[in-house]
Amino acid sequence: MDDLDWNAVGWEELSARVGRVRLPGWDCTTGLVVGEGAALLVDTGSSLREGAALRAATRHLLTPLDPHTRVTHIALTHPHFDHVLGTAAFAGVEVYGAAGIDTVFRRDRDGLRADAVAHGVPPGEAAEAADILVVPHHRVSGEWTLDLGGGVQVLLANVGPGHTGHDLAVLVPGAPEIVFCGDLVEESGEPQAGSDAVPGRWPAALDRLLELGGEDAVYVPGHGAVVNAEFVRAQRATLAARFGVS
Repeated sequence: MDDLDWNAVGWEELSARVGRVRLPGWDCTTGLVVGEGAALLVDTGSSLREGAALRAATRHLLTPLDPHTRVTHIALTHPHFDHVLGTAAFAGVEVYGAAGIDTVFRRDRDGLRADAVAHGVPPGEAAEAADILVVPHHRVSGEWTLDLGGGVQVLLANVGPGHTGHDLAVLVPGAPEIVFCGDLVEESGEPQAGSDAVPGRWPAALDRLLELGGEDAVYVPGHGAVVNAEFVRAQRATLAARFGVS
């Protein structure tokens, strides 16, 4: 397979077929895994406008590789506005999330909208995105392997609860292994524990991430620079002490 020019869209290359971008505003990560004729996007940003910008960037990146290749799959790491409200910008895409995320989306669209507005998303943009919020078509209760073609496979793993009740990790095998952690891991600030966090289970979720990736993996936080296993272990210890769990 030909190489991708990640610099062409201002993205960070993690491997030949895996990259990510740190979105403005909340330094939120969106990842992309490219196969042959298919591609997986990890999280979609905080609004339809941000989702549309991601769609344009991925098209610009993928078209020189193959005019027919586009984002065909989306994995949502957890149900927070800055990671999910751009999904509707991608028509005809198969969307995956941890089991139970569908219930959150159906019952709490107003909560997502209000959270987005409270963090600075214009009210009209937040309302529009919440109104057409895409409920994941596929709910992952354990592990789910996606074959993107060209020898590129991705493992979706329900590793939570922790940061929320519905945390999904994305593992891309290779050398190195790459693990998209969602907000189970944060580098550019302290991990945030809101009302939907499950603090007593969070350290165990990080143990699961470390089992999936191993010692030499690249761990991609939901916010901030990529980290290593040592960083994840240190954050686990901090959270365990913070919440009084082992």
